[in-house]
Amino acid sequence: MTGTARFTLISHILCPYVQRAVITLKELDVPYKRIDIDLANKPEWFLALSPLGKVPLLVVDDETVIFESEVICEYLNEANQGKLLAEDALEKAEQRAWIEFASTTLSIIAQLYNAADKAAFSQLQEKLEHLGQTLEENLVQAEYFSSNEFSLVDAAFAPAFRYLPLFESLSKEQFFQHLPKLALWAQYLLSRPSVIEAVSEHYQQQLMEFLAKRESYLGQLAKSQLTAKAVK
Repeated sequence: MTGTARFTLISHILCPYVQRAVITLKELDVPYKRIDIDLANKPEWFLALSPLGKVPLLVVDDETVIFESEVICEYLNEANQGKLLAEDALEKAEQRAWIEFASTTLSIIAQLYNAADKAAFSQLQEKLEHLGQTLEENLVQAEYFSSNEFSLVDAAFAPAFRYLPLFESLSKEQFFQHLPKLALWAQYLLSRPSVIEAVSEHYQQQLMEFLAKRESYLGQLAKSQLTAKAVK
């Protein structure tokens, strides 16, 4: 029975798509086992399980493998009689569309930390600000995306907002500065227990070290800051 299914989440410590699944599991209060892998050195057993070679994977009852974070989150919600998606077909379709919008946002964030120089970084920041403006225009005045009830839309966006404090600290640039509803929404999300617990307490340091290994604008800034700290 799905109600007694055993869940194993195959993950990576920094992956934002994994965070979506963890947030969903915690919101639903579902027990699970987590196995973190090194994406730079993927184990053979993982490659045998994952059709796309990506995390997250959800292994159900030690036999059925589900991949893609949106699918995993929807399955978990449905299998555990959750209320993280609307019951109305049209409203649910709208929520799914905004979850896809969140994935586009994460894609731009990934491009941001790979941007070769400040000019490329600024161009991508402008794209991100444009998406932020669209969100601002579609947010209601509530704690979460469309109401005071947390949904899978919120779970999809929370990992994106988690990047920004470090990006701001390194680049000295502000994100979504003139978007008050968006800023408040991000604040609510980042203070929610399920979102906080979706990463380790060392996440910011791990992200800094991850960035410092990249030959990019943010990578250079991260490397300089880590070097400066080591010297002190």
